[in-house]
Amino acid sequence: MAILEALFALAIILICAELFTNGVEVFGEKLNLSQAVVGSILAAVGTALPETIIPLVAIFLYQGDAGSHIGVGAILGAPFMLTTVGLFLVGLGITLSYLQGKRPFKLYLEPETFKRDFSFFLLSYSLAITIPLIQPNTMLLHYILAFILLINYGVYLYLTFRAESLEVEAYKDLYFEKPFKALKIKLGKTKIIYLAFFQAVIAILVMIKGAHLFVHALEILSQKFGLSPLLFALIVAPLATELPEKFNSLIWTWRGKDVLALGNMTGAMVFQSTFPVSIGLLFTPWKIEGLALVSALIAICLGLIYLVFLHIFKHLPPLLLTLSGISYILYIYLVITLR
Repeated sequence: MAILEALFALAIILICAELFTNGVEVFGEKLNLSQAVVGSILAAVGTALPETIIPLVAIFLYQGDAGSHIGVGAILGAPFMLTTVGLFLVGLGITLSYLQGKRPFKLYLEPETFKRDFSFFLLSYSLAITIPLIQPNTMLLHYILAFILLINYGVYLYLTFRAESLEVEAYKDLYFEKPFKALKIKLGKTKIIYLAFFQAVIAILVMIKGAHLFVHALEILSQKFGLSPLLFALIVAPLATELPEKFNSLIWTWRGKDVLALGNMTGAMVFQSTFPVSIGLLFTPWKIEGLALVSALIAICLGLIYLVFLHIFKHLPPLLLTLSGISYILYIYLVITLR
């Protein structure tokens, strides 16, 4: 029964990911937005909201150390999952599409867009992780860092909106518009924009529900196979909150829209390393140690490798993204051996 529940939830997530990408594409096309803005900001922030809510609830609604620990863990988990499983799936999507003869084995990107994304991520996340380690238990420093991170994201938004990038072209007509076309009701541009926004929001909300259903099914299966609650919390549960980004990017790489696919990941990395981290700095002790510190260092190292490669070679080969998958497997091994 749990297996059927997991498959049903996965189907919901896939359908909603298709609806979301379609809605965002049409929304961006009608407003003449660039792929960088749609991928790195609209899609990234929209799909990052579910996992952002978790630390906020943990920090503000739960009392004591437990809430802080859960909140900080969730905040650190997001950049880690994006840089490991998320970027690996971008490479996997390209590989699967190539094997089916749908595209060349190449990652199409705008080097300047992703150098900007990786640079802002590394600057923000490195500051948030390393400075409190050097100078711990200094709340004034936490306040200053939080302010810097928020300013950093503001600058990132400004530069992304101003940067040159290809405009979005919708892969298909808006799904929610099709019933109107069947009834021969013609919608104006403004109404299509609102309908596209509505479709994307509905898709995210249902996708979140599907992700929670998926986690519930995996939790039951993990208990049946003897996986401890700790391992479940560290390995399985974080996957679900990041499923929206992952499946959206998988669909976009499948269609050859690599700028949107990679931007969905790197834009979410910038967002997750600024806004949620600033909340953690302001409202928790922000003590990063043990496996949590390891996950943060892995995310920073991967981001640095990809940024340096982009600077030198001006592209990212899909095979290089297997580093992300290998890093995630190594982290799981560490979690299992050190539990």
